Amino acid sequence: MIIILLLLVVPPAAGGGGRSCPPEKCGSFDSIPYPFHLDNGSDCGEMLSDAFRLSCFNSTSLFVNIGSYRYQVLEFFPDGGGLLVDFANETARYSSSCRMYYDLRSFRFQANDYFGISKDNLVGLYGCGDSSLCRSDCGGCRDSNTTTTTTFRSSGCCYPLSEDRGGVWRVGDSFNVFEEYGCKGFSSWVGSGSGLGSGSNRSDIKRGVKLEWAVPSDLIKDVCDSNAQIVNVSSVIFGMRCKCADGFVGDGFVKGTGCLKCCLRDGLEAYGKACYVKRHGRDKRMLVAGILALGLSIATLIAFFCLLKRQSKPGTVDQTRSQSASLQKACKTRLFTHTELEQATNGFSDDQKLVNIGPGGTLYAGTLPDGLEVAIHKVHCTTETDLIQVLSRIKVLSEVSHTHMARIIGCSIDSGYTPLVVYEHLGNGTLEQHLCQAGVDGKIGLNWHTRLKITAQISSVLAYLQTEIFPPVFHHGLQSGCVLLDHDMSVKVVGFELLDHDSDTYGSGSNSSAPFSNKNDVYALGVVLLEILAGRKSVELPTVALRKIRNGKVEEVVDPMLYYHEQPPYRKEQMGIVADVATRCLLFGGDDGRLGMNDVARELVHVAKETGDHVGSRRGPVGLEETFSNSSLLQMISLSPDSIYAP
Repeated sequence: MIIILLLLVVPPAAGGGGRSCPPEKCGSFDSIPYPFHLDNGSDCGEMLSDAFRLSCFNSTSLFVNIGSYRYQVLEFFPDGGGLLVDFANETARYSSSCRMYYDLRSFRFQANDYFGISKDNLVGLYGCGDSSLCRSDCGGCRDSNTTTTTTFRSSGCCYPLSEDRGGVWRVGDSFNVFEEYGCKGFSSWVGSGSGLGSGSNRSDIKRGVKLEWAVPSDLIKDVCDSNAQIVNVSSVIFGMRCKCADGFVGDGFVKGTGCLKCCLRDGLEAYGKACYVKRHGRDKRMLVAGILALGLSIATLIAFFCLLKRQSKPGTVDQTRSQSASLQKACKTRLFTHTELEQATNGFSDDQKLVNIGPGGTLYAGTLPDGLEVAIHKVHCTTETDLIQVLSRIKVLSEVSHTHMARIIGCSIDSGYTPLVVYEHLGNGTLEQHLCQAGVDGKIGLNWHTRLKITAQISSVLAYLQTEIFPPVFHHGLQSGCVLLDHDMSVKVVGFELLDHDSDTYGSGSNSSAPFSNKNDVYALGVVLLEILAGRKSVELPTVALRKIRNGKVEEVVDPMLYYHEQPPYRKEQMGIVADVATRCLLFGGDDGRLGMNDVARELVHVAKETGDHVGSRRGPVGLEETFSNSSLLQMISLSPDSIYAP
């Protein structure tokens, strides 16, 4: 008796946020953005942390307390990521707005888990004995008493915190680090546009110190809206924040404004329920098609199993040919014998072993008699139920095609409870081999450009399989040994786990129509990202790397063969982003989809895009610049003629 359970997916709610408290006001601030709140004695709703408590002085001036110091708030930035605070109440050395500066010791700042000085600040330094840290010219400001622009060459030393100038200022530092260079005075500016370069518009330059705020990683777990993703705050060590996904607007917090669906209707912006269109007719057609497809798959599996049962019995030549034809059809491609594949792998010797996959699977490299190099996945089943499950998943995988997923070219099922799956293998080894054997016998390691491309390609194919295939396909055994590389160093993912050995972890074995469940893929990708970054594989790597990344020592994690300290600033930033993504994968990858594979892919593809990499098909007409403006994840990461689901 077969029971089919159909789950109807209902569109998500318009927005999960909802701050029930009345708007708080102070002076020119008509509202206080969440998670900040006034210290007015009211008990309206549950606040995120006392660190965001503000005080309103004389109903005109707003102040924030950070550590032992108090700062006047001048502005909240619209992106929700920072606030502009005033300098200390001390008489400036000059009265002109361009040359006004303060004693370095007058602005004391103590970074914590919630606040840090933003890297967006452009610092003007004065009276420095050592000018080696200065940039010759990064623009200036317009004096309110004149019509000319004063550059920093004439008024002092320019130091953009966003640039790495030999590690003088690091995230978490205050401005007093510049005292070591003999500097006595400072001022600070921040622009709301693209920066403070000499060609930028000065009208949006604001004078003050921009602080970034964040939520510690151990508190972020349950505070984000269901339509928000967790993002890193670059200026707060190990700080996180909620950010609405593409197509949604809001602050991203459950107790804030949440995330509201945003769309265009008849040329006008629409929000919430207005963005969801009822499509009963289409839903019914999809439902009927799903039932028919599922019924056909089940019928095929039953017939397939019956043929397997009959195969052990003596029969006529015609019967044997009929069985072979049916099995080959179910396998979609070539049907091998166990003997052929045993010979191809030298008796499945350890020398041919690529990687162990789960408790009951092993991947071997082999060469067929015609010289074709292949990767052979050997699965150990114990019951007929296991065998049916493996065959059903082989069928699903053989129907999926993607540029960065190794193609299944055949299988073998004549050895009882040990089915074999044969993948294409272009003979350039695995990612693990390239990382771990670098420097051995003169072998050259992977450069950063190649590693970055690999991270984007792995995340892209996994995101495609999880979001664009129904039912979704999860790898459930990802490791660097499951990533094959061709001679162009492009990714071919293999080694999908075909058998559930733990029903509590992977779902009920009776649910053989659901290829995999999403528990560990994002976490496993985080481990692979760390291995790519560190150039090695070890059991203790995640623990050691997380501790160093949290302490702001990414350079101690990076593979020495990448020569981190000799890299340009933009490449160091890329390494930092990959380290951050890996950290969030490890922290939130198993949290019921709080960090999804599509979020990870979006970030890694974006970083690769900045270096000119094209992730996905080399034949596809859609480039990254165009696809990033599209709402579909598939279009965003890897639309190509090869990336289709073949029913």
